[in-house]
Formats: sequence, structure tokens, C-alpha cells
Amino acid sequence: MSGGNKTLVTEFVLTGLTEQPWLEVLFFLVFLVIYLTTMVGNLGLMALIWKDAHLHTPMYLFLGGLAFADACTSTSVTPRMLVNFLDKTAIISLAECITQFYFFASSATTECFLLVVMAYDRYVAICNPLLYPVVMSNRLCTRLVSIAYAIGIIHPLIHVSLLLRLTFCRSNIIDYFYCEILQLFKIACNDPSINALMTFIFAAFIQISTLMAIIISYTRVLFDILKKKSGKGKSKAFCTCSAHLLSVSLYYGTLIFMYVRPASGLAEDQDKIYSLFYTIIIPLLNPFIYSLRNKEVIGALRRVAKK
Repeated sequence: MSGGNKTLVTEFVLTGLTEQPWLEVLFFLVFLVIYLTTMVGNLGLMALIWKDAHLHTPMYLFLGGLAFADACTSTSVTPRMLVNFLDKTAIISLAECITQFYFFASSATTECFLLVVMAYDRYVAICNPLLYPVVMSNRLCTRLVSIAYAIGIIHPLIHVSLLLRLTFCRSNIIDYFYCEILQLFKIACNDPSINALMTFIFAAFIQISTLMAIIISYTRVLFDILKKKSGKGKSKAFCTCSAHLLSVSLYYGTLIFMYVRPASGLAEDQDKIYSLFYTIIIPLLNPFIYSLRNKEVIGALRRVAKK
């Protein structure tokens, strides 16, 4: 018991996406298929890049790093959600809740910086093709991926340390499908203003700075494409960049709506829809966005299939 005769909460119940039993069964089947497809798509793409020597280039090194981050994002959220669909009485401890948030935030942060690295890679490849092998050396590419993952590992530790100062006593019900940090603030006993401010500051800085870097890279790429006289050259360059831009638009659009806005900006159901996009849908789509129209990936698949 706390000083104010309030029972401190150390275990929570996640309400999920719906309380309708028939919808829970349907959602379980749908999200199970989505999760299995996500893992096959991302882990399969990583294995293909590792297996085929033709894909041992900077572009595919970064794509493999992105695939791993997507697999981690989906795994941090979806399995627990599937359990909750089957058992509404399933509880999640505070330690498990914070751990789930940490792994989601780590992979999401990593993805932001990997998308910047991939944008820079396309800028160098299209705007300075002759210098590309020199600029994007194996050593630099490895460092860039390592830095993206290091930031992803360190950044959530700030929010976890601030979460540990909070106590929970208002309710043990989290009206969400995973331990989303903003939802934890709502049921905290003590004032979470500092936590909320730090979440906003870091989210705004990371998301806006990385998005601006991507926009600058692709603006320069666009001008370079427009200068090309060859229609074939324009088509190839647009095809190369369009997949990246689609992924960036989906990812940043939903993240910014969630974390870089006033606290009362959206209804609860809208929040859940946005969260579904960046936690589950985008990790599912990315391997297909980057692979379906990519002749090198399709060629590698055929070579592996023949072997």
C-alpha cells in the first residue's frame, strides 16, 4: 500500500483492439497470418542478401538492417497481442511492460536512422555514381549501420529510466494492444509531465531531423533525375527511389501523428489505428515494397531457387 491508501499496481491487463468475442477470433487469425508473413518476408530477405553474392552491396546491407529492425518491431508487439486475443485475463507485469516498450522504441528509433542512411546511399548512387564505390565503402557502410543500431539501443534507455520513477495506482487496465508509453502516463499516480515532455522532445527531434535529412537527400536526387536526358535513366532512378519514398511516407506519417502532436489530438481508436500501421502493417509491407519491383532481388531469388 502507498501512503495515500492506494494500492500500487505492478501488473496490467491490455484490453486489445476489441471486446467482441467473434472479432477477437477473427483478429487473432488475421494478425497471426500477418505476423508469420512479416517474419518470413523480413528474415527471408535477410537470408537472401546474405546468401547471394550479387546482393553484397551497400544498398542491400542497409536493406538487411532495415529488415531486421522490422522483424524486431513486429515481434515486440504482435505475439503478446495474439495471446491477449485468446485470453483476456492474461496479465503483463510492469517489468514485461517496460521491456516491451524498450524493444519497440529501440527498433523504431533504429529504423528512423536506417531510412536516413538509405536516403544518403541513393543520393550518392544517383547524383555521384562515379564516386559511389569510393564514398560508400564497406567500412563506412558498416559504421553507419552500427551507429543507427547504437542510437536505437541507447535512446529508449532515457525513457525507461524516467518510467522507473513513476508509480501506478489509478488502474491496472491499459486500453491498448501493447504497452504504449503515452498510455502508461495516463494511469500513473505521480505527475508524468517530465516524462511526457521528454518523450515529445526526443520524438520531435529524432523524427523531424531524420525526415528533413531524407527530404533534402531526395530533393537533390529529384533535381538530378530531371536533368537526365535519357528517359530510361529517369525511369530507372524513379523506380529505385519510389519504394523508399513510399516506405518513408507511411512510417513517418503515422509516427508523427502519434508522438509529435498535442496530447488531446486524436481519439483513442484513431491512436490505435496509427499504432497498428507503424508496429504491424509497415514491417509487413517493407520487404514487399523493396523487393517486388527490384530486378536484382528477383534475380537472386531465382538463382537461390535453382540451387
